[in-house]
Amino acid sequence: MNTLVLWDIDLTLIDARGLGHAWYRTALHAVSGLELVHTPSFPGRTERAISHELLTAHALEPTDELISKLHAELVDVATREYSLLPTRGHALPGASAALEALARQENVVQSLVTGNLVEIARYKLAAFGLDTHVDFEIGGYGSVSEHRPELVLEAVRLASVKHAKDFEAVVIGDTPHDVDAALHHSAFAIGVATGRSTAAELRAAGAHVVLDDLSDTAAVLAAVLRR
Repeated sequence: MNTLVLWDIDLTLIDARGLGHAWYRTALHAVSGLELVHTPSFPGRTERAISHELLTAHALEPTDELISKLHAELVDVATREYSLLPTRGHALPGASAALEALARQENVVQSLVTGNLVEIARYKLAAFGLDTHVDFEIGGYGSVSEHRPELVLEAVRLASVKHAKDFEAVVIGDTPHDVDAALHHSAFAIGVATGRSTAAELRAAGAHVVLDDLSDTAAVLAAVLRR
């Protein structure tokens, strides 16, 4: 069996709470001159969905052009503040060990299904030394769609094309949105209760396995490889 492990980033691998709000404040002002008044919900949602809600809430038409400009500004502010990332967050317990352990397994490929833009995904993981074992080329990112399940589909498609083989996908994330995205495509869903959703909420959403965190590497491997 070829396994494609698709990680969420925020509150699954790292905790950098508050960055999204600050970056959107800067980006919105850059593209519109407006101050951020209405803050969308971030957990488990894609950058495209967040941007659409944000612009609409500020009486701006969420055209593809304006969303693209907003995303370019988000990347710009993230680039400027990259060196500050390690001071504004941290890798979650066990994240590095889990990535390394999975990288040693035969027939396992690791990538991402994240609401982040690909550039910001790279920055966030690199800032905490978590980028080494992740193939960014085959991930599903927040620019793809407002709907998270489509990110899983895109990641599986890209992985299958690159490696010329079929994969069974395993989605690991901290919100019911992550679980729903996995189940929508019959992927294996692992919930990690390191975010705002409780273990009970992740189970209720349909997660096949729920972990309190990633600190038990053996438990992570057992869940992913279904041992």
